[in-house]
Amino acid sequence: MAVKNARNAEIAARIREAGRRAAAEAEIRRKAAPSAKLEPERNGPQGPEPTRYGDWERKGIASDF
Repeated sequence: MAVKNARNAEIAARIREAGRRAAAEAEIRRKAAPSAKLEPERNGPQGPEPTRYGDWERKGIASDF
């Protein structure tokens, strides 16, 4: 039983370390990526984004894509 617990602890430590490396790499990529400068939308819908729930919603009627 002690061997199994030690192995599980080792695996958990390796997973945590891999997660830290992945998070550090993602942060470096985010900082290196150019920021997109988008111009404002013209003639778009007024009010809340109609696709905010994964469906298209207009005037209270929702439809799937």
